[in-house]
Amino acid sequence: MSSPDLTLDANLAIALDALLAENSVTRAAARLHTSPAAMSRTLARLRRTLQDPLLVRAGQAMVPTPRALALREEAAAVVQRLGALLSPDTGIELATLRTTFTLQAADLVGAALVPGLLRLTEQEAPGVSFRLLAEELEAGPALRDGRIDLEVGSIDHVDPETRVEELVSLRMVAAVRPGHPLTEGPVTPARLAAAQHVVVSRRGRFTGPLDAALAEQNLRRRVGIVLPSHLAAMTLAARSDIVCLVPAALPGAAPSPLTADAVTLGLQLLDIPLTMPPVSVGMAWHPRHAADRAHHWLRGAIRRTLTDTREPHHVI
Repeated sequence: MSSPDLTLDANLAIALDALLAENSVTRAAARLHTSPAAMSRTLARLRRTLQDPLLVRAGQAMVPTPRALALREEAAAVVQRLGALLSPDTGIELATLRTTFTLQAADLVGAALVPGLLRLTEQEAPGVSFRLLAEELEAGPALRDGRIDLEVGSIDHVDPETRVEELVSLRMVAAVRPGHPLTEGPVTPARLAAAQHVVVSRRGRFTGPLDAALAEQNLRRRVGIVLPSHLAAMTLAARSDIVCLVPAALPGAAPSPLTADAVTLGLQLLDIPLTMPPVSVGMAWHPRHAADRAHHWLRGAIRRTLTDTREPHHVI
């Protein structure tokens, strides 16, 4: 006859198998001929035992976490693999990690992020690779649907369950070619408005925060072109008298890697003599990844790359 502890573990493993097969508390309860309330309590016990949420809300459905997906086959072999199924996640060895992370970022953020991120990866997790996707035109459920692992940039269109962390706060400055008329003498709101500008907008919009600030001075700038890419806008500014706005570090802060491409193109950065709201750059992820150890390393690597903090991360 089985001992009480073994019976308890077997029951939990059977419930785990049903939950991961059905991705639903209600359907798992029906499969095991128990009530949804009882199955919900069992799921709570499994979450505590395995130290992972296992199933998380995504709109009206429940989706499995990476830990849950990894356990699904072992849960089916409940008799043979009880010990492995019910042990908490003990961590990963980054040196042997083999995975690909899919990130979504604007071109300027991606260009600033990738060099440092690749250096960190080569040092700590050489088996990790990355896929970068462009920002979506409209707010989409890419995080919720699992099409991307992390979004990096200006996070302003997240679903209610999405986790968001601010990484750095920046100010906008005017970037112009050397010898541009604005470099000759003080930059005044009137002179800035009189110059020809390029606006970066995925939606094709001609206006932004600078226009609101100029309007308070009864001024309106001249926008010659709208482009969807920051890098294209900076390249245009380097080859013409067009003014391009780029993000830079706040006064007294360390230089931002987001201005590296402007410096590489030889652009001169000019302070804007107007009060404008800061730009927040952050990262967003779905809670299915909150307890995943590999994703935890990814978030730390992004954080260190964009904020230039240096913490050793070898085994997590």
